[in-house]
Amino acid sequence: MEVPPRFGSLAWVAGFLEVFGGAFLLVGLFTRPVAFVLSGEMAVAYFIGHAPHGFWPVLNQGHPAILFCFTFLYISATGAGPWSLDALRERGGSDDRG
Repeated sequence: MEVPPRFGSLAWVAGFLEVFGGAFLLVGLFTRPVAFVLSGEMAVAYFIGHAPHGFWPVLNQGHPAILFCFTFLYISATGAGPWSLDALRERGGSDDRG
């Protein structure tokens, strides 16, 4: 049986961010700040876990971390879509169809 990471460890913080940040992104709640934090987390994951094993991401197996980093950065720049909870909050919770 595997022991879960200790509270406050790097693995625990990463898991917390990924579970709750992923859920927030899924429903589109606080999309820009959450995506920015997740982008930073993926950059840290790359530089701590992959970059010491070589320069090229394909060789050090860090290409998924880089892909997620820039995808989250893009989402942070563009924001949530029209069907997100952020869009609903901006409309004030009412439907503007007429």
